[in-house]
Amino acid sequence: MSAPWDGLISDEDLRHYEMAGFGHPSGIGSRPALLIIDVQYRTLGNTPKPFERAVTEDYTTACGQVGWDAVKNIVKLVDLFREREWPVLYPHVAPKLSFDRGTLGAKVPSILDVPEQGYKIPDEIAPRPGDVMLPKKHPSAFFGTPLASYLIDLKADTLVVTGCSTSGCVRGTVVDGFAYNFKALVPHDAVYDRSHTVHAVNLFDMAQKYADVASTDEVIEKLASVPS
Repeated sequence: MSAPWDGLISDEDLRHYEMAGFGHPSGIGSRPALLIIDVQYRTLGNTPKPFERAVTEDYTTACGQVGWDAVKNIVKLVDLFREREWPVLYPHVAPKLSFDRGTLGAKVPSILDVPEQGYKIPDEIAPRPGDVMLPKKHPSAFFGTPLASYLIDLKADTLVVTGCSTSGCVRGTVVDGFAYNFKALVPHDAVYDRSHTVHAVNLFDMAQKYADVASTDEVIEKLASVPS
């Protein structure tokens, strides 16, 4: 079975991880919750198109086609979660008016110049009444937000983490979720980043330590085993 990091992680490195006992599956609980992180026009671009055009024509922060490819898979997960009446939560960067020129603004000043439209979530995966909208200012969806409280209230024990970016907000949320003792599933084709190498290496590391990483179809197959 292929993985996004095939050809990037050396056989020697793979052996080191295997010898250390990393990479075992953590499994799935009985109450999954879907997190859709920062899937907004500012990370996608206005329409599906190659990366270069996304950068020059709308948002310099956009990932382009890889983001829109991920959206197609997120749609599959949203449909399943709505059918099963499982919780769907949208951690997202709030509009630029909520930012100050603190550490994030200093490190990535381009986020301060995104127009209002850039913060909108595309119609394909738009929130519905009953979903949880969770504004955030930092990479982890847990930091400075009531996410943990929402998940406890929803009796969630497993996170299916999708969105952007693999190396930033997705990874930060997965690591913090691990610290809170949530199981995590990361569909590798439903998360995206600006660099394939960065995307793949971060997926590898999460798979070794913090989450089960699989394709969207494989994740859906795992979820099918969860009792209603």
